[in-house]
Amino acid sequence: MMDGLHPFQTEDTRARIPRAAFEAPTPKALLLVSELEDYTIAFANGLAQHVPVVLAVPRRQYAELAEWFDPAVDLRLLDWPRHRSPSNLAFLAQLVDLVRRERPDIIHALSNNTLWLNLVVPLWRGTPVITTVHDVNVHPGDTETSTLPGWATSLMARQSRNLIVHGEALRQRAAERFKKPLQRVHTLPHPTIIRYADLARRHGLRRQSEEAFTVLFFGRIYAYKGIDLLMRAEALVQNIPNLRIVIAGRGDDPWALRSNMGDPARYDVRHRFIPDRDVTQLFLDADLVALPYSEASQSGVLHIAAAFGKPVVATDVGELGTTIRKFRIGAVVPPNDAGAFAAALEALAADIDLRNRLGARSLAWAEGENAPAKVGAKAERLYRRIRAEHQHREAEA
Repeated sequence: MMDGLHPFQTEDTRARIPRAAFEAPTPKALLLVSELEDYTIAFANGLAQHVPVVLAVPRRQYAELAEWFDPAVDLRLLDWPRHRSPSNLAFLAQLVDLVRRERPDIIHALSNNTLWLNLVVPLWRGTPVITTVHDVNVHPGDTETSTLPGWATSLMARQSRNLIVHGEALRQRAAERFKKPLQRVHTLPHPTIIRYADLARRHGLRRQSEEAFTVLFFGRIYAYKGIDLLMRAEALVQNIPNLRIVIAGRGDDPWALRSNMGDPARYDVRHRFIPDRDVTQLFLDADLVALPYSEASQSGVLHIAAAFGKPVVATDVGELGTTIRKFRIGAVVPPNDAGAFAAALEALAADIDLRNRLGARSLAWAEGENAPAKVGAKAERLYRRIRAEHQHREAEA
């Protein structure tokens, strides 16, 4: 406590919030998001263990994923138009009506990658609006996010009184970019993505082969993901005779970087959309997961790997290095250092006991501190603080 102030007091109000405000009924949350399916499932399921949750998402993306939501999540599959559709105006009227009917205590946009939602945020001033910013800046080569105008993602963050980022290192950057007081930028961990590990248990899937030492690179393939670093590291590897590198995901063609490879025969490239069952098998078959990013905030791939108890080798960018070192779940090397990345691969390939220890800690983190329900509990406490502060401001107005 500083200057005798209440611990939940914000610097801009400089006044106490009555303790009774924090003992009010559990806040009801309306979650809005148009993408980020794996993150949304994990976050909504974890949050629903603690607060009433209404989740409004596009039918086209989420209808086939409905089975993965906890029954406690009130899932609303909406005919959510694409960004360029003029029917967005009618859709926004539906959202305004949804808020009026549901009367949430918190409206939480799970991403700032929106365009049309910017038009309705001013209509929701009676309800606290929070936006999660996954990437403070658009990553190099991220053609999906860059299709949105930069002003749209910035405006959504600026219109929201409170922001959430996935680590302390990102708070200052977000506060500066979106012109927020630092106390309005909060941290919540990215929860473990458990549905692929659950799918493995549901269908009794097992590792299919142990003949090779398999390094998995999974996810969207863009410049910032550092696939060229992984290839340059592979070219330096001399002490893993059975090395197999699997590259799986949509995006840029990995074979365009073939000149960086040491031995193309070591590679299994699956340049396409990967169905859920295949994703599950990829992680089951991996000995470790590679995160050779040149830039990052956090990584959903890390949170899938942890659910499978897989160690990682990652570059020290964004929150990756901090997270991996804190929980001792892998090796961290400097960005763009192919020699260090190759050495880390060789060290883990040579020491199965080390891999097992790292993997066990990774799984313990996934099922413990980083479990969706634990992240949901932190979100509930944050919601209570924001609602109490909002009510305090309303009372003084």
